[in-house]
Amino acid sequence: MKLDRRRFLKLSAASVGAVAFGSRAAALRAPWAVPRKWYAGEVRTVFSYCENCFWKCGIAVKVEGGRVRKIDGQKQNPKSRGRLCPRGQAGVAQLYDPDRLKRPLIRIEGSRRGEGKYREASWEEALDYVAERMLKIKERYGPEAVAWFGHGSGDSWFVEYLPAAWGSPNAAKPAVSICTAPRETASQWTFGRPVGGHEPVDWTESRYIVLIGHHIGEDTHNTQLQDFAEALRRGAKLVVVDPRFSTAASKAHRWLPIKPGTDLALLLAWIHVLIKEDLYDRDYVQKYTVGFEELAVHSNKHTPEWAEKITEIPAETIRAVAREMAAAKPRAVLPPGRHTVWYGDDTQRMRAVYILNALLGNYGVPGGFYLAKPPYLEKYPHPPFPLEPAAGGCSGSSGGAEEVPEGFKPRADKGKFFAKTTAIQELIEPMLSGEPYPIRGLVCYGTNLFHSIPNVPRTKKALEKLDLYVAIDVLPQEHVMWADVILPECTYLERYDDLAAIAHKTPFIELRQPAVEPLWDTKPGWWIARELGLRLGLEKYFPWKDIEEYLDTRLQLIGSSLEELKQKGTLIQKGRPYLKDWERRHRNPFKTPSGKIELYSQTFAEHGLDPLPDYTPPMPVPEGFYRLLYGRTPVHSFAKTQNNWVLMELKAENEVWIHREEGRKLGLRHGEYVWLENDAGVREGPVRVRLTERIRHDCVYLVHGFGHKGRGLRLAYGRGASDNALQTRYVLDPISGGAALRNNFVKVVKGAARPRLKRIGQLARERRL
Repeated sequence: MKLDRRRFLKLSAASVGAVAFGSRAAALRAPWAVPRKWYAGEVRTVFSYCENCFWKCGIAVKVEGGRVRKIDGQKQNPKSRGRLCPRGQAGVAQLYDPDRLKRPLIRIEGSRRGEGKYREASWEEALDYVAERMLKIKERYGPEAVAWFGHGSGDSWFVEYLPAAWGSPNAAKPAVSICTAPRETASQWTFGRPVGGHEPVDWTESRYIVLIGHHIGEDTHNTQLQDFAEALRRGAKLVVVDPRFSTAASKAHRWLPIKPGTDLALLLAWIHVLIKEDLYDRDYVQKYTVGFEELAVHSNKHTPEWAEKITEIPAETIRAVAREMAAAKPRAVLPPGRHTVWYGDDTQRMRAVYILNALLGNYGVPGGFYLAKPPYLEKYPHPPFPLEPAAGGCSGSSGGAEEVPEGFKPRADKGKFFAKTTAIQELIEPMLSGEPYPIRGLVCYGTNLFHSIPNVPRTKKALEKLDLYVAIDVLPQEHVMWADVILPECTYLERYDDLAAIAHKTPFIELRQPAVEPLWDTKPGWWIARELGLRLGLEKYFPWKDIEEYLDTRLQLIGSSLEELKQKGTLIQKGRPYLKDWERRHRNPFKTPSGKIELYSQTFAEHGLDPLPDYTPPMPVPEGFYRLLYGRTPVHSFAKTQNNWVLMELKAENEVWIHREEGRKLGLRHGEYVWLENDAGVREGPVRVRLTERIRHDCVYLVHGFGHKGRGLRLAYGRGASDNALQTRYVLDPISGGAALRNNFVKVVKGAARPRLKRIGQLARERRL
């Protein structure tokens, strides 16, 4: 029995409620929510992990008659626990999307990049074409003249393995400098440990939670949302600091509508109250930290009255929250959040978050942060790479070595900031200027250049100057259609990838395996990387004949096997989540220079950086403009799922949030379409107006990921506005290299017509899904 569109939507809607309210069983019993039977023949279950966001939930894929019919969460998997968000369940629609790239394409000679003129090619011709031009670039400019961008769980082949074997330090991920770089850098230099992909907050044991710009519930990180809901069910108090009344704020006992860009002032005032009123955890601070005396002196000036003038939050409220936090310590916690590139002082803001947590005595303690441990897993044996990968990632790695081996050049952005991880946006400039040395080639895996890297016009100019641009992707995203060679990857339901090693309270390993054979003439990323590597003369780094041998070898080295993981899906190991677990073994978890939590960073001081965080005002908003804020929706991931008909039925466009009073001044009507224009004259939209009292007067808000311009994306095309198109300015965080994106301002321009677009359901039917 075919799972039709209406029934699939009902299934997804039921799951949203299940995750959000923790009553999945009740939701599934609703007679309208789930068809009684969605299959007719024999059903085969294949264990894998999801790719419709980066959370990597374990999934159980239901296959009937050679087609994927349904996707559930793996019950034994620590991330999904048998549940999935709507994006995870909608993976079926991505697999059978008729707009997918179907075979290799080579840009027609004489056409311009961006014209979209291609001819079909065999894999042999396409890979030979790429290898020949890469070797020419290497011969003339060196291996570093080829940059590598990657996003997604398959990116390890293209920003770690292959670049390291090839010899280029210029490998980068948007998941670092356009997302997590500040929180990771701050964590490394405060605790000596990363935050990691799965934020190690002990949600369910917490009794007081303070969220600062943390959009839990709108980003739908499955496990995190389950734990958050459980914490509230157990009675945890919640404070939300946000210029916008977010979904989380609707659950809070206090919402603090802070003036955008002033969060660090609020954090410093809380530190001041904890110290001045002797509310901090004295025993914990004395045992585990260094630099308290310097911090105490530094905090003298950061009174709540000082912060009130900056943040527009009353001093008495600031004091009250600090006292409530202290009363709940050590089970009071300020989670770090994920997207932390805001205003340019972001590493210092995150340092303040961590210092505040340390004063509450919660790091490595139940109800605060647990100590995530990566699983034991061996690498496939091969000769040493000439370079250590420098791409880093949202899993917390800080990238490659400071000194490069003789005969190789350092990464092109070295010296621009303190951290040693490559910043993706800083590799665009060498493509244009040739400084400090030329970058003439780019291999781009799953990275949506025009919806992630700020200053899109600059990125387009950079692509025009390259000798070679290769895109590896599943869909014909806008940037893909600028490539010289397009290599179509099969979806995550059709391929193996490398093992996912998840640092967690109970560390675990996940397997991705194909549920069905690849459609059309598409190939898995590992195969593309290996075939390209062989053509580049890197045979010694690819001694394995196929991915199954590669995976089985890695698993056998830890006493398991590919066959075992195919049956189980997930391999769970033991963790050491709390300080007491480490102390029983006489181990120290803090890998800082002092071996303790560093409230004061001597290393920062030695590098000319502020050893303690201090407040600096953000860029002011020009007269007549609003600060542009952006965020997420529960049913889409970045800009990658807007061509999925199931998810587009749930949310087909974004809206610009404007305070009702501001809308009245501008003569706006709720639901009308407008243009947004930034202070550099870039116009974007049209986008529908949402008048609301859930946002401050001085800012507007967009959900990220809409505003696609690629006509090959027949569902995503022309719906909503792109926040990234309006982000023509960023401020570089001098410590982490993060590109602070909330320094862009827009005004509202009336007169836009409603887009004449077909309904999603009609488009879905026309594409004969």
